[in-house]
Amino acid sequence: MRFIKPHGKVSKSIFSVCRRLHNEHNLHHAGSMASLLRSRSVVRFSGPETIKFLQGLLTNDVRKFGELPGKRDNTSTVPTPNLPSESVSPVYAALLTPQGRFLYDLFLYSPPRPDEKLNRRGSGPASNKDDGSVELFADVDGSVLDELLQTFKKYRLRTKVEIENVAEEFSCWQRFAEKISQASSPIEEPEAGSVGWGSGIDRSGVSASCGNSDGWQWFKDPRLVCLGYRGIFPSGTTPPLVEADKETGEENYVLWRLEKGVAEGSTEIPKGEAMPLEYNLSGLNAISFDKGCYVGQELIARTHHQGVIRKRLLPLRFFNDKGKEVEQKVALGAEVINMKTGKKAGKVTTALGCCGLGVLRLEEAFKVSGVLTVQGQENVRVEAMRPQWWPAEWFREHQLDTAVA
Repeated sequence: MRFIKPHGKVSKSIFSVCRRLHNEHNLHHAGSMASLLRSRSVVRFSGPETIKFLQGLLTNDVRKFGELPGKRDNTSTVPTPNLPSESVSPVYAALLTPQGRFLYDLFLYSPPRPDEKLNRRGSGPASNKDDGSVELFADVDGSVLDELLQTFKKYRLRTKVEIENVAEEFSCWQRFAEKISQASSPIEEPEAGSVGWGSGIDRSGVSASCGNSDGWQWFKDPRLVCLGYRGIFPSGTTPPLVEADKETGEENYVLWRLEKGVAEGSTEIPKGEAMPLEYNLSGLNAISFDKGCYVGQELIARTHHQGVIRKRLLPLRFFNDKGKEVEQKVALGAEVINMKTGKKAGKVTTALGCCGLGVLRLEEAFKVSGVLTVQGQENVRVEAMRPQWWPAEWFREHQLDTAVA
């Protein structure tokens, strides 16, 4: 398995599972890192029925993108031009099969509003023609881009929505590190000065720190705070707050994400097979349980209300029989078994170096007795870890099982 050498400093502590590559620096103390996510592509939805179209398909509630700016502020129904407007935060969602199996994940973004852009002189808002159309951008798994576009167009029928591939125009980026994942906001906004439109905010200054001149900016990752910040930006440009020596290869972001136990894309979350709740999509803010009907909703609702998920996606580490971390290839789909009982615990779904992800039965994964190993590779031990972000109720059943054991 080949790794690409990162551009900047990386972590010894978080990437200890791959210490051959990462044995000189500590990402937890290196400040924010940023990766261009070449595995992701950008799609644009536009038209007067965009919200209606996506609301009937996706697992999450996207109606907030259709709200008027003033409606999002409980104290005012009229946007005030001399105050910084609140951008709509991204939404993480999935498209499922009619049987409730996972197909694709999407991060939906609302483009900057016209009043958030300056004209070339910085003296007023950029012009915009309001024809009732809604425009949303989505970053999606690039490996299934063509198939994804065809699927959405199949559902479109007579709905007034356009679906376009804009991967050449926009790129997806991720900022991550322990320091910024614990921060309350991605940037320190400059103090307001009597400059520019409205004489209340230096919009050119805010734009320089938050985003570019077109208003694109960083947002908190809608899944988990610990994942950092995500955004789409015009291709061929470096986003704000990305220092040259802090840009690193996408593999390092993947390792960061694997440590948190988070899968992404239609390969790590097997397309047409994965059960969304077993892949923890409810805990990643991808599912609304009160939005109403969408494709595949029946199975999700039934499983959720039953209240018992016996298998879940977990971060894994691979060791040899001497307890030393190894970078040994583990095949995707490899069975994980309990050596003492011989029972199957689950399967490896992602493997990168010495770490990976697997969907395992919690009863077997966290048993006090027994050692997990890869079937057919008995010299490879497997350690399953409980992510810190997990809700307590997810672990309650496991605690009862281990108490009995």
